[in-house]
Amino acid sequence: MPVKVAKADGTTENFDSLKLRSSLHKAGANEDIAVNIVDEITKGLYDGIPTEEIYHRAFALLREHRRDAASHYSLKRAILEFGPSGFPFETYLAALFKAEGYTDVVTGQIVQGGCVEHEIDVLMKNNDTKFFVEAKFHNTPAIKTDLKVALYVKARIDDLTSVIKDTKIAGMIVTNTKFTTMAIQYANCQGLELMSWGYPHGHNLHTRIEATRLYPVTALTGLSKHQKTALLSQKIVLCSELSGHTDLLLAAGVPTSKVEHILHESALLCASGKALS
Repeated sequence: MPVKVAKADGTTENFDSLKLRSSLHKAGANEDIAVNIVDEITKGLYDGIPTEEIYHRAFALLREHRRDAASHYSLKRAILEFGPSGFPFETYLAALFKAEGYTDVVTGQIVQGGCVEHEIDVLMKNNDTKFFVEAKFHNTPAIKTDLKVALYVKARIDDLTSVIKDTKIAGMIVTNTKFTTMAIQYANCQGLELMSWGYPHGHNLHTRIEATRLYPVTALTGLSKHQKTALLSQKIVLCSELSGHTDLLLAAGVPTSKVEHILHESALLCASGKALS
């Protein structure tokens, strides 16, 4: 009988060893390492095991072999570690859009509509279109961005359109988890752009992060949770911002003996172009 695993959203599915092995491969593990990790995970399976437990076991084993691969493998969790404020996520998205070629990218802008003012998480331009981005950050994968978010973003775009006549405007919603089916249906009907961790296929948050190689400091396996939080509080969000800055790591509480190790891991991560699932 296949072993059932419990997903974060409360549903269950059969354990898929090929899916796990594929994710390890894409993170940078070679065939021998991937097979060994899958074998170890399989030995400890039990019916109803949470996917989170499988992840933590696989991450720990992969970290023993290759820290840079473990950083790739943990990318989704690294985004979840941005914390409750939402600021790091907005800043991170702004950096991502700039790297993709969007222009005039700014965060936290107040824009007057026909009826009321609107606080825009990320504002940017692409050719002749101005994008108003709503960033919905969640620190648990079980929470989805639902229909009411799409409804109020559409209402916001309508209000802004009533006064902005000199350029084409568009609404975009970005979340680090998932959208509900109804949110996707409504957004597609109303012309809103959506981006989640896995949507749309081939051009989602995950694939776009890998394409730009913009990895967050929270992906570094050598940092403690406290040290990651300290860096975020210094408004340091990207691994690339650490390059040559031992002072930032020391200020975050990283021991002098570990600084070069962290900088080396960061450099490896930023230099890697491998994708993960």
